[in-house]
Amino acid sequence: MHGMPQDILENGDLVDWRNRALLVFDRVPVPVAVCRTDGVVLLANPAMAAEWGTSPGRLPGRNVLELFHPSSAEQVHRIVEAVRRGRRSRYPMRVEWTGPDGRGRYGELTADTVSDSADAPLWLLVLLNVLGTRAEPARPAAVEVTGTEKRILALAASGATTERIARSVGLTVDGVNYHLTRLCRRWGVPGRTALVARAYVLGVLAADAWPPAPR
Repeated sequence: MHGMPQDILENGDLVDWRNRALLVFDRVPVPVAVCRTDGVVLLANPAMAAEWGTSPGRLPGRNVLELFHPSSAEQVHRIVEAVRRGRRSRYPMRVEWTGPDGRGRYGELTADTVSDSADAPLWLLVLLNVLGTRAEPARPAAVEVTGTEKRILALAASGATTERIARSVGLTVDGVNYHLTRLCRRWGVPGRTALVARAYVLGVLAADAWPPAPR
């Protein structure tokens, strides 16, 4: 194990060391989670689970983009690109979510790319800094997306070309470009990559589905 004290390995206390590490993890007062690079939660501490009024065992398997809503799709894209390129760094983003009392909350989510060694796969260590609570109960913003637009977004998320999207949904290439441009203007994003990220942030596309599919 990279970075593990030699005496721990020689004494066969690896299991005890891991148990102690998990105990410390559980007692950290800051909401913390360990995620895969696609955002799926692997491990969460009680402080993180408390933000959802649940237990730590119920968060693994869920995606952080389902739990916390970034204020900007560009923030999500930046982290995705960094992980894709294997960059090890810290990436903060402003997020909002609904607390167990039904009120909107906001804060800063920090994702650190970490691994056991330089050659090991990257994980995301996610820390939440709760900044405040909205005065009124959160009300989800209406997202008006037609069935055709959802299919176009799902195909774009899978990497399909404009020509393939057109054949799949029964439109011309110009028709597909019209819908993509219209969505970009409506959501205030500069291009297709940001548009797909925004679709996930808004919950239009299911975060835990592959191939991509509408929620």
